[in-house]
Order: sequence, then structure tokens, then C-alpha cells
Amino acid sequence: MAEEFYNIKVKRGSEEIPMEQFKDKVLLIVNTASQCGFTPQYKGLQETYDRWKGKGLEILAFPCNQFGEQEPGSDADIKLFCEKTFSTTFPIFSKLEVNGPNTDALYMHLKKNAPGIFGSLDIKWNFTKFLVDKNGKVVKRYAPITKPEAIEKDIEKLVQG
Repeated sequence: MAEEFYNIKVKRGSEEIPMEQFKDKVLLIVNTASQCGFTPQYKGLQETYDRWKGKGLEILAFPCNQFGEQEPGSDADIKLFCEKTFSTTFPIFSKLEVNGPNTDALYMHLKKNAPGIFGSLDIKWNFTKFLVDKNGKVVKRYAPITKPEAIEKDIEKLVQG
């Protein structure tokens, strides 16, 4: 399963980045949006990243415009907004789809390995979070209302484990 995870490639601008690049890292993967009620979670994500990046955590943000069209900007606009508004330093990838026929391979894998409530595979809204261990195993899925700081105990166990 981890092998499958590490074979996935994601886009950042014109670059294709293999998830293998994040081997031996604990990952918090989030679908994000700049014009959402949960957008202030970028601040919590950055604070969590600042606390844990030196201990083996990477936060990977994947903008998505599938929920109320709350991420209409270009990749460059999104990156600039996040850096200016929330001083983000974690990677923000190219916009992708998390549901439907054009679901990105990363999200197909995440949803299959950590279904939502009642076994649903759909992502319900922006800022759904997935925690992945150092071996590429999807450990847990968190609802959009779960703040990044509430996940830190789970992150701590994985970075120390």
C-alpha cells in the first residue's frame, strides 16, 4: 500500500512531484480554499508546520474549487494570497479535484484508505485533512471543522514513533 502511495505524482506548477519525495516524513494533506469559512485554518496549519517541520512533518496543501467555487484563483494567485495573508511556508500544490470523475490519484488513494463517516468516499468540504505516517500509510481522516492544533497529539505520536 505504501508503495502505491509513493508512486503517485502531484503537480506544482509545471512540475510533477512524486510522493516518494516525502518518504520518511509524516504528512498532513489538506484540500484548501482561499474564500471559505475555514480559510483561517491556514494560520493554524502554518503554526503546526512551524512546530513540527524540524521533527519530520510536512504539510501539503491542495487547493480545490469544487466546494462553492471558493478557490477561483490561479495557482500563482493562491500561493501569493497564502504567503501574504498567512505567511505560509509549507508547499501549496496546483489546484486539483477531490471528487467526481476527475478526482486526482492522490485523493483516490486517500479516500479509499480513510473513508469518511458511514464509509463515504466523498470529501464533504474544504479543509478535510488526512494524516499519513512515515511509511506512506493513511492513518486518519479529519473533518473540515477539526483545527490543525487538535491534530498535533496524533502528529506527535507519528513523528516520535
